[in-house]
Amino acid sequence: MAIVASRITRRYVSGDTKVTALAEVDLEVPMGSICAIVGPSGSGKTTLINLVAGLDRADEGNVEVLGRHLKALSEQELDRYRADTVGVVFQDPHLLPGLTALENVVVARLPWASRAELEPEAKELLTAVGLERRMHFPPARLSGGERQRVGFARALLGRRPVLLADEPTGNVDAETTAEILELVVELRRSFDLTAVIATHDPTVEAIADSVARLEAGRLIEVASA
Repeated sequence: MAIVASRITRRYVSGDTKVTALAEVDLEVPMGSICAIVGPSGSGKTTLINLVAGLDRADEGNVEVLGRHLKALSEQELDRYRADTVGVVFQDPHLLPGLTALENVVVARLPWASRAELEPEAKELLTAVGLERRMHFPPARLSGGERQRVGFARALLGRRPVLLADEPTGNVDAETTAEILELVVELRRSFDLTAVIATHDPTVEAIADSVARLEAGRLIEVASA
């Protein structure tokens, strides 16, 4: 298995109230598969993505990714884990307006390698996502779908084998959604990725190998798509 979540629980304090975002969730994602995490707002989808990404820690249970138990990693080790293992795509790709598409892909990994080392792979990835002719454009000259494609290229820089996406189609129209989903399938095939996509969009289920449904922080079912 690429990802194994074992009885993970995450609680937050909001004022005087303790909120359980996830409660005893068990989930396995096979290597090379696409898993869609679905459910209404507040069901725990983003929390689950953040735990697998190492951006947050579970209060109980453990997340294991490619054999690494995240609970046992220090903050410095989690930084390295995110740099080497998982790429995250958000609903808003948060591109820096003063940089080109190519520079936006490269900049996130500059602490780990030089620009000269990173640029060839960044160009290859931008070509893979269909932006070979627009890699020197700033975000203002890119469409919403193109900006999201830059986000995918940035997430994969460094040959990271696990792709996590939190509502990647949330800010685009139906046509662009179809293009992004086609892109995910192609990237999975080309780069041998394991992908987890949190979404409200039922069309995402069409490309998934499995669908995990969350309600009020609990995993209701996992079904083959």
